[in-house]
Amino acid sequence: MRPSVVLAFDTATPSATVALVRAGELLGDRRSGASSVLADADALLHEAGLTASDLAALAVGTGPGSFTGLRIGLATALGLALAQDVPVAGVSTLDALAAAAPGSLPIIDARRGEIFTLLDGLPRAVRPDELELEPGTVCVGDGAVRYRALFEAAGGEVPPDSSDLHAPQARFHALLARDFGPAELVQPLYVRAPDAVRRAGARA
Repeated sequence: MRPSVVLAFDTATPSATVALVRAGELLGDRRSGASSVLADADALLHEAGLTASDLAALAVGTGPGSFTGLRIGLATALGLALAQDVPVAGVSTLDALAAAAPGSLPIIDARRGEIFTLLDGLPRAVRPDELELEPGTVCVGDGAVRYRALFEAAGGEVPPDSSDLHAPQARFHALLARDFGPAELVQPLYVRAPDAVRRAGARA
């Protein structure tokens, strides 16, 4: 049975989002930054006439995306879960992006000249020019915005930069969430090694 009141958030990209969902119905959502997740969550609960004790579960974005952003999101989920004694489910940021625009291809800016996307349903890190698009493919996410010219030249379609489709809307995390359990079991989806690990390996 799906939890009644779910607080969902994603901090994997620069545009962090928070949503409060009850029985599948959106009560409110906000977009800001990773450092504002708790304040945004508190505001949403207040606006809905609820408190943290009303939460039944949490849904958190697991990436891929910013290493720092992911750690903030997972640490926030762990702290809230322990404080309120509620279960947590992790949801791929790429899956949430795709859910907001059915049939679209989610693309997250991975920095270092790469993007995170789904290839054959699996998260991968590739160069933008390696991506083969079917004509008319709708590309969403901050990576689609950054490499708009390249993807449109390849036959893809990218919504306007201001479109909400380019941010991982947390309401979809709540709807996609499955297998709620202990927060410490939720793991980030890095896809590739964090920069610090890569630099350490290069020096070895």
